[in-house]
Amino acid sequence: MKRIILDSSFIISAVKKKIDIFYELQEYPEILVPEQVIQEIFRISQSKQSAKDKQAATLAMKIIEVESLKFKKIDLGKGHTDDLIVKYAEKNPEIFVATLDKEIKSKLKERVIVIKSKNIRLS
Repeated sequence: MKRIILDSSFIISAVKKKIDIFYELQEYPEILVPEQVIQEIFRISQSKQSAKDKQAATLAMKIIEVESLKFKKIDLGKGHTDDLIVKYAEKNPEIFVATLDKEIKSKLKERVIVIKSKNIRLS
């Protein structure tokens, strides 16, 4: 079964570009969103970052709440979120990772889904 895990950079970028991630990723029967990613997005929505980032994070939080039946929340444990995502993907070779993070992309190469322009595709 194709499964995908989303990171915060992917979700926020999709919101900024007005991309319906759940529609675009419908070929993945299981979409995973770590609790740690939701916490990161919440922190961004409450931070002193640019108004654009805060607005995108606030909207992302609303989308996560409204669309909660379209994905599965998982807890990756304690540690740096990006490291936890990589570790989880390495342990689960069927997992693809939706990210814009350069470090994650370099570690997982052919299993990364990115946003290019207004499209979502395999890196």
